[in-house]
Amino acid sequence: MCSHTFFFLKLSSLFALSNLSQQHSTMVALSQSTIQQFFLKTCKPVNPLTFPQIPLIDLSKPDSKHLLVKACQDFGFFKVVNHGISLDCINKLESQATKFFSSPQLLKEKAGPPDPFGYGNKNIGRNGDVGWVEYLLLDVKPDSHYNKLQHPENFHCAVDEYVTAVKNMACKILEMMADELNLEDRNVFSKLLMDEQSDSVFRVNYYPPCPEVQENEIDGGNLIGFGEHTDPQIISVLRSDNTSGLEISLQDGSWVSVPPDSESFFINVGDSLQVMTNGRFKSIKHRVVANSKKSRMSMIYFGGPPLNEKIAPLASLLEREEDSLYKEFTWFEYKNSAFNSTLSHNRLGSFEKFSSKI
Repeated sequence: MCSHTFFFLKLSSLFALSNLSQQHSTMVALSQSTIQQFFLKTCKPVNPLTFPQIPLIDLSKPDSKHLLVKACQDFGFFKVVNHGISLDCINKLESQATKFFSSPQLLKEKAGPPDPFGYGNKNIGRNGDVGWVEYLLLDVKPDSHYNKLQHPENFHCAVDEYVTAVKNMACKILEMMADELNLEDRNVFSKLLMDEQSDSVFRVNYYPPCPEVQENEIDGGNLIGFGEHTDPQIISVLRSDNTSGLEISLQDGSWVSVPPDSESFFINVGDSLQVMTNGRFKSIKHRVVANSKKSRMSMIYFGGPPLNEKIAPLASLLEREEDSLYKEFTWFEYKNSAFNSTLSHNRLGSFEKFSSKI
């Protein structure tokens, strides 16, 4: 395993910095000594000759079902093209998000602090994780409201249109997976997202530029935007602009950068889907490094089950004499456990029946 170290600001320092930054539209300029504490010491680069390409799935092709399942087994991550979601739908939401993050800091602060929904700045969750990021975390239930935002009706309309399109694509992908796994109920995964009580959320992350770090980048370090983690839900659908920053961890522990593509979507297998497939699909560990010269924006739909849904390996996937690797739990139980731990914690560890074979 390649060793790497995160250096983060103490929370007390972060709160002080947040107060200082309220008069500005972007994060406050920091000293070089402070910036150093946000740095991640990068791993040895992966040899491009030995690194397999990130799986590319063309949803219009007849072999896409097989390739989807293979990507979930080998990586837990893939890129989709010919997805059927219009650029107009994507651009509308991106435009609304850009307007929000370009607003004066005092105006943005009115949409926070996150409870858990709302605007956040540098603090990620409630367990001391921090990153060079601003974000909006939004509920996507039909009765949700965005009254904290300056023009809630415009933002809500753009989010509704986008999330509806992305959720439908995610359900199509989940049904294709079920078909390829020869499951009798092809809706066994997708129905959890389509349920009226589905606990799905939507997040927009904005990573401001930070010119102060350029000197450090030359020394081989990177500014951490969002620390390493897996997603606890069933499936995550990510779309970002054309600024790089996303990295995924390979099975040998090395990290590789994912080339950006603003016209495609990237799909992550979540922890819950790993459990339901009894470890056949891999919930991939990923992180974001911030760019010193350019901002980066990403939009992520996290497809989750209803809170009372029981999550366990599907009986139809357990082959003869195959043991279930995980204890049964409700999404409510796992969500509580996940969000009461740090980002990098092995969240599934306490729900495994045996030593992990993954």
